[in-house]
Amino acid sequence: MHDLNGKVAIVVGASSGIGRATALLFASCGAAVVLGARRRHELDWVSKEISSRGGRAEYLAGDASDEGFAESLVALAEERFGGLDIAFNNAGTLGEMGPSDIVSAEGWRQTLETNLTGAFFGAKHQIRAMKQRGAGSIVFTSTFVGHTVGFPGVAAYAASKAGIVGLTQALAAELGPVGIRVNALLPGGTDTAMGRQMSSTPEQLRWVADLHALKRLASPEELAQSALFLASEASSFMTGAAMLVDGGVSINRT
Repeated sequence: MHDLNGKVAIVVGASSGIGRATALLFASCGAAVVLGARRRHELDWVSKEISSRGGRAEYLAGDASDEGFAESLVALAEERFGGLDIAFNNAGTLGEMGPSDIVSAEGWRQTLETNLTGAFFGAKHQIRAMKQRGAGSIVFTSTFVGHTVGFPGVAAYAASKAGIVGLTQALAAELGPVGIRVNALLPGGTDTAMGRQMSSTPEQLRWVADLHALKRLASPEELAQSALFLASEASSFMTGAAMLVDGGVSINRT
């Protein structure tokens, strides 16, 4: 059910963390993968790693909040691999953090543009290509923050990621009749470079880990397995879902 042979996938935010792990996993399951992110050097490294394992990958560096970049990723998938079946819109930023009454207008806008507007632009152009296939699976990365748990000092991040859940539901209702499924992955604390921006010391990491029922953070590879589930036929009757993969942080009180 997780076989992606013959499928073409776009992974945005593929240069590190969950995106990198997912790109490697999709390729190992047979998909041809188009990688997108800001950092060209890291994308080149991921692409070469996929090729060294016998997979197929192309990459394009750019800003996820730029609609032209979203359109170019789809064009690259169609040009090099003949179409598009799967999209993992995973690019994100913590953005400007701090008390909400001092967050700048620019910091607020940049966070929403990257996390929410960028996700919409990605889907907007992916939908067109998937309609030509007659089916498809779009997966967004949201978070439990602002959905089941509130944290101080991250208003822009929480609002933008919560908005992805609403976007997921609207697109799922719109696109179900044409065979395109749309779901959101809501990770808990994950050991990534972005996660360490919030928790950089061993003491902070331990505190965050202890918020979870499992008393640990996830690895990017664990979240990649969940992205694969949503992208593949294993979840063929799922659409419009906000799937928590959060180690129990949403229910834990101990």
